[in-house]
Amino acid sequence: MKFVDEAEIYVKAGDGGRGCVSFRRERFIPKGGPDGGDGGKGGDIVILGTRALSTLLDFRYKRTYRAENGKGGSGQNKKGRDGKSLFIYVPVGTLILDKDSHKMLADIVTEEGLVIAKGGKGGRGNAHFASPTHRAPTEFEYGESGEEMGLYLVLKLIADMGIVGLPNSGKSTLISRLTDARPKTGNYPFTTLTPNLGVFDGGEKRLVIADMPGLIDNASGGKGLGIQFLRHIERTKLLLHLIDISDTRDQDPIKAFEIVNKEMESYSQDLMKKPQIVVGTKLDALSDRSYIEVLEKEFGKRGYTFIAISAITGENLDRLKYLIVEKVKEIKDEAFGKVQHIPKPPTASGDRAG
Repeated sequence: MKFVDEAEIYVKAGDGGRGCVSFRRERFIPKGGPDGGDGGKGGDIVILGTRALSTLLDFRYKRTYRAENGKGGSGQNKKGRDGKSLFIYVPVGTLILDKDSHKMLADIVTEEGLVIAKGGKGGRGNAHFASPTHRAPTEFEYGESGEEMGLYLVLKLIADMGIVGLPNSGKSTLISRLTDARPKTGNYPFTTLTPNLGVFDGGEKRLVIADMPGLIDNASGGKGLGIQFLRHIERTKLLLHLIDISDTRDQDPIKAFEIVNKEMESYSQDLMKKPQIVVGTKLDALSDRSYIEVLEKEFGKRGYTFIAISAITGENLDRLKYLIVEKVKEIKDEAFGKVQHIPKPPTASGDRAG
């Protein structure tokens, strides 16, 4: 399934039904009073979060959503039927923004529903306008218009932990060893083109891990796949920062670490406040093991925990799992799920794949 994390849609709640002009007409009552009923209320537009969806792809094919209008009132003071509300399902983790003002209207982090556009109130029938001096009113009210607006939807995946690093640093291989996820892997850059989610069994607690496509130098300037995928680690508690330490590495590990951090900071400085475990990958392809001690000291000076692993042979994987569990225990939950970076809708019309 294609991964789409941005979409623009138009929503229109139902209009209220028209009030009725009617007079009671029965046998032996030729001149009964007014009995026009009220119009029904227009249907609402309700947005519901669901964990069954993981992409905004459906909104590529349908962009206009209208709830049902209320029905008009009728004689004998009969109220018109209310319009049916329209329910729109989005993945949990979706931000709802007003397309014009860029104001955030909602952050859908649960499976509860939210009325995003209210249906119009039904108009009053002529029975409401009767008085001792005005016994045969012909006045009535039209129903109120339902709310309408353009919406900009942005999906920010909800995960406990994110995996970041340069392309081909072993992110997809690691998530396949830590979780039940089975992403595409390969010995070439940009194997991962979209975020992958997996569930890590931490014993007392199961954690959701998000594997991000690789970042490269000047990704914030549009190189590679850009930095737009970083929105999907904004809600995480912890980052696993992977660096290739094999003999065949393309980049100095320290330099690689600095490149990724620079690109994350250019997206949002709040990402740099998240705790990181620096993971040296491809340990099985490192001939000089003394280099591990060099990296441990260097990252220790910078305040980071460093561990070298091999996702292929499994060396130190259990130790990494232990570090993850202990680190998550230390982190308070207050920051989890909060959105720090509010995106702006694109200037050009139409949604974009993330």
